[in-house]
This record gives sequence, C-alpha cells and structure tokens, in this order.
Amino acid sequence: MENLLRKGVREAVRVLYGAELEEGLLQIQKTRKEFAGDLTIVVFPLTRISRKSPELTAMEIGEFLTANIDAVSVYNVIKGFLNVTVSPEEWARRLFQISEVSDYGFTAPGDNPVTIVIEYSSPNTNKPLHLGHIRNNLLGFSLSRICGAAGNRVIRTNIVNDRGIHICKSMVAWKLFGDGATPASTAKKGDHFVGDYYVLFDRKHREQAAALEAAGVKPDEARDTAPLMLAARDMLLKWEAGDEETVQLWHMMNSWVYEGFDVTYKALGVEFDKIYYESDTYKLGKEIVLQALKEGHLVRKDDGSVWIDLTADKLDHKLLLRSDGTAVYMTQDLGTAVIRYNDYHFDRHIYVVGNEQNYHFQVLALALLRMGFKWAGGLHHFSYGMVELPEGKMKSREGMVVDADDLISEMTDTARSMSQELGKLGGYSEDEKENIYRQIGLAALKYFILKVDPKKNMTFNPLESIDFNGNTGPFIQYTYTRIRSVLKKADEAGIHWGHGKQDTLTPNQKEINVIKLLNDFPALVTEAAGELSPALIANYCYDLAREFNQFYHDYTILGEADTDLRDFRLRLSDLTGRVIETGLWLLGIEAPERM
Repeated sequence: MENLLRKGVREAVRVLYGAELEEGLLQIQKTRKEFAGDLTIVVFPLTRISRKSPELTAMEIGEFLTANIDAVSVYNVIKGFLNVTVSPEEWARRLFQISEVSDYGFTAPGDNPVTIVIEYSSPNTNKPLHLGHIRNNLLGFSLSRICGAAGNRVIRTNIVNDRGIHICKSMVAWKLFGDGATPASTAKKGDHFVGDYYVLFDRKHREQAAALEAAGVKPDEARDTAPLMLAARDMLLKWEAGDEETVQLWHMMNSWVYEGFDVTYKALGVEFDKIYYESDTYKLGKEIVLQALKEGHLVRKDDGSVWIDLTADKLDHKLLLRSDGTAVYMTQDLGTAVIRYNDYHFDRHIYVVGNEQNYHFQVLALALLRMGFKWAGGLHHFSYGMVELPEGKMKSREGMVVDADDLISEMTDTARSMSQELGKLGGYSEDEKENIYRQIGLAALKYFILKVDPKKNMTFNPLESIDFNGNTGPFIQYTYTRIRSVLKKADEAGIHWGHGKQDTLTPNQKEINVIKLLNDFPALVTEAAGELSPALIANYCYDLAREFNQFYHDYTILGEADTDLRDFRLRLSDLTGRVIETGLWLLGIEAPERM
C-alpha cells in the first residue's frame, strides 16, 4: 500500500511541478489515531520543489492522488501533513493479494544474507535453570526466529559455563558431604542434584566464615580464607592442571547436569544449532591474552596478573588472567568470540545476557578491537531487564529461586484446572488433553514474558499470565482455535471459499480494521528484527486477535446469506488464523487446534 502511494506521489510531483522527486524527500507514515486517514505524507520537504505553502502543496497532491489512483478515496490536510484514506475496495483487493502468499510475513534470504550468531541460555553447571534463565531462553529463541524470518542467516548458540570457581564449589561440597550419592540413588534430576550441593557449599562456607570472624578475623579475609573456599581454589588449580581425579569428578557431575538441562530445554521448546563449552574456549582465550601481552596491548602486574587498560575509552583496568594464571569469564569470552567467528564469519553476534553484564560486554568488544579483531565491531549485547516475582529478587546461592521445571509444571497444572472448568475438550484422549494443557500453560508463560519490552525489568505473575481474557497467550490461542473451528465447519459443509470475486466487495469498517493489521505484518516482522524486540510481535498478535474478535462478535460468517460476502469473510478468517499462528511461532508458542 505504501509503495503504491510512493509511486503516486512521485508521479504527482512530476506532473504538477515538472521535477523528479528524490527518494529521501518522501516521508510516509501511519496516520495518527486522532486524525482521519490511513497514511500520512509529510509535505514540508516537498515545498522546495513546489515553491508553494505546505497546505497548498498538500491539497494539490491530494487532488492528484484521488483523481488518478483508485486506491485513494479521500484526503484531508492538517497543516503540512497530507492524510490519505485508502478505499474499502482497495483493502478488499489487498486481502485477496496477500492471502495468496503462502509464506506471508517472511522475507526470502538474498544471495548473500546477513549472518547473525545469537547466543542465549549460557547456564552454569552448578545449578538448574530458573525463572531468570527462562526469560533469557525465550528472548534468544524468539529473536532467532524473528531474525530468520526477516531474511537473515541465523545460528543459535549456547555457551555452557562448565568450569571455574563456582563449578568447583559444587564439586567440593559433593566430595566432602555427598557420601557417594547420585541423581539415580536420590531420584533427583541431575541439575537439581548438583545445584543442591552448590547451595550446601554456600551455607557451610558462611558458617566457617562466621566462626573465623568470631575469632577476630576481618570479614573479607574470613570469607577468603575459610577452609571450603581454599579447597575450591585448590580444586580449580588441579582442574586446570589436568589432575586425573579432579577431571573425572568434573566429567561425572557435569554429565548429570547436562541430562537435566536437556529435559528442561525440551520442555521449554528451545533449541540450539551449536553448543560451546567454556572448558574448551578458555584455552584459546588464554592464548589470545598472552599473544596480546607480547604485542604490547596488555600489561602484566607485579603479582603476575594480566590486565587491559581501557581508561582511554572512559572505562578502567580489566583483569584477563589471575596471578596464578587461571582464566576469568572475560578470558573465555574472548576465546569463544574468536572460535565462533572462525566457524561462521558472522556479520553480527548478539549476546542475550541480562543488563547486569553491560560493562562486561563493553569491555569484550573493546578488548577484541584493541587486539586487532576488526569484526568485533559487529558484537552486540542484547541487554534485557531482570525478571522478578511479586515477592522480590531471587538468590541462587541461597536456593531462593523459582525453578524452571517447577514453574513449567505449575503453569501446565493451572491450564489443566482452567480448561477442565471450561469443559470444551470432550472427545479427546487423556494424552491429547495433557498436550493441550501443556501448550496453554507454556503459551501463558512465554507470552507474559515476551510481551514486555525486553529492556525493562518485569514482575512475573503466574495467575495473571494464564487468564483466557485480556492480553495473554491463551486469549490469542483461543482466537486461533475459534478461527479453526469456523473453517472446519465450512469444510464440513462443503463450502469452497477460495474462489470467486471476493476482491470486488466493499468491506465494512470492522473488516477493514482487521485487513489493515494483516497488511502490516511483513513490515512488523522486519521492524522487530531490526529493533530486536519480540514484544512487537507479541503485542501485534494480541491487537490482531482483539480486532478479529470484535469483527466476529458483530458479524456472522457461515450464516451470511450473500455467498460472496461469506467467502470473503472466510478468506479474512483464514489469513488471520495463519498470521496469528505465524506470530505465535515467532514467539516459540504453539497454536492448538482446540482448547
């Protein structure tokens, strides 16, 4: 629609003013809600060609458009803005055109698509996934689908933080207090089993530190010199030195965690194209740091630690290697970035990581650029806000978290309870019902999280998220099932609505409102990819579902006596259902046929 108007305005300028219009001068936007019209042309830049006032220029171009373009029915001028109303007949034609596009909303990749690596999840192998990880995974997975739909080549990656002092804490606690227990012997999921020992380490460590403080040791020193902390540091040194017993323990405990993670990822419906492990990438990171040190990009302090000086970039000094030669997080991120570039030669690399790591990713990009890796200019930190509960923040070390597995199970249970009250799943087997409960529960969880601007902190309220009315995932799913029910009944009645001259009809305003939103979908997908915002897709799906329900409430479809109008409404319903299904897919949400 906008392209048609652009062509018309260029022709108007050529005919009216004898000039060729530069593309940069033509600004077209959606008409603001308080004014009549569908699209607005900003006329001010065109006055340099017309040599007339903005109002007169707008009127002359408006007259030309209404006289020469059937799609334009009327216009109005508000100062230097030309508001154009698209004719109802043009909206009908537009519906017919876009409904024939099988992959509507998707941009086909070009001959040389932009390659985007997206990293999300990034769990530690010392604890199970929790609510914060859920937001991370949902954002990253949705971004991968949105960017792919916009015509990019997308690689979904995960970096598992499987080494470091925090991992050694769980290992030390199990070795000292585990008494040979395993996930199998305790009937516990592997990641939960190992996470319990991380919490146990913290509790025992605090007890030891408190005893040292009571004996007169300063708090910081007490925490650093407590026997458990010394044991964890010693274990890290042994691990990096390749001590056989330590490495075997590490392999065993990590394998328990990976089995647990796989169950959670499957339940959440997220996937990866490639999983990297910090235990592999940190080695290259150390080599990069030592080479950069030789080249004079870094400094070694008297205690042997290696740092980068970023004061010229208005940051500070950043540690890259400890005095004992062990790596820090930054070390492995340097190695991971280089390995990924060598693997994929990406144009952009998006890190989906919470906003508490803003400084870390500033340093990462600057450090790589300082070391001569020019592609580091394509690194982007997708910084999102924290997710909390109504009760407040979560604390992993103290075990005060909302476990991902428990939350998924709770959402499914709530969906089961609410669906049973509605009683609309008669005739389904128990397995089919359970699958629908799962789909509804996950839709509630995913949509509630993804509809929020990712930059903002948010509070997750499970009960609000699963309401079948309002701005929720189940409401959008229910609209989809309503449409599928109508189309199924049409099929059973032998109605073949895909033919005929429905594009010559004059739709009513409620129908036009739906068509307008459907027409916006491809541009919205492109915008969401550019803005890196699943929230745009989520709230669009709600707007479309709400608009369709208003039409559905006021007008009959299968009961319409005029068969051409009936078939037009079936076409409108079908495309709405397809777009809702696609929009939900971009969010990682399933669209059940029945609820």
